[in-house]
Amino acid sequence: MFLPLASFAIITLVSFLGLTRSGAWSPRYSGYLTILAILGSFLLSLWALDSVADTDGARIGFDSHEWLTVGDLQVNIGITLDGLAAVMLVVVTGVSLLVQIYSQEYMREDEGYNRYFAFMSLFTASMLGLVLASSVLQLFVFWELVGLCSYLLIGFWFQKDSARRAALKAFMVTRIGDLGFMIALLIIFTQTGSLDIDEIYEAAIAGAIGSTALTLFALGLFAGAAGKSAQFPLHTWLPDAMEGPTPVS
Repeated sequence: MFLPLASFAIITLVSFLGLTRSGAWSPRYSGYLTILAILGSFLLSLWALDSVADTDGARIGFDSHEWLTVGDLQVNIGITLDGLAAVMLVVVTGVSLLVQIYSQEYMREDEGYNRYFAFMSLFTASMLGLVLASSVLQLFVFWELVGLCSYLLIGFWFQKDSARRAALKAFMVTRIGDLGFMIALLIIFTQTGSLDIDEIYEAAIAGAIGSTALTLFALGLFAGAAGKSAQFPLHTWLPDAMEGPTPVS
């Protein structure tokens, strides 16, 4: 997560300082930097997968710190790793690495080359943050960052009216699904008083959450996933998403 995030920060800073226009930074460097960052993340993901291989599904890494406290609500931010998370880390970084390598040539002559790789770095970092989230609120934050990146990439060629419309359509339709996600967070918090994934899991195992609340919570999460993955009836934005660069799709 941190390597693609660093790549995003560096490319953004380079663009802000005008180093590309001055010739001090070749646009190709942005592509190389992104590939190196995601390659490093992929290798670390393989190490993480190997580390959890013999743990029988137990978490081997968990680091959580208090982020903010509002009344009785304490929100933690941290990283959690288990077998499922490790597999998804490999999937995300592996696919993203192939996309970045392909994008090097596909976007070679595009004026927005730097901007493209900055967005793709942030996109990958957001997906990794989602996979490693230790609380459902933290998961939701990265979930929304993924949505923001989708909006920016679909509307990448914003000079075209069709691209602007497609980006706005994708953003609005997926927000409908995300509303279900937000409702799910409210439901689970009223039942458990916590947004920490481990505490929610323990409460569910102990039977402290009613079956109706659990069902509504699951349906809310499903609504969010349906929006992001363009499942019926929130599928209408997907064909228009081709307005963005092909590697994004």
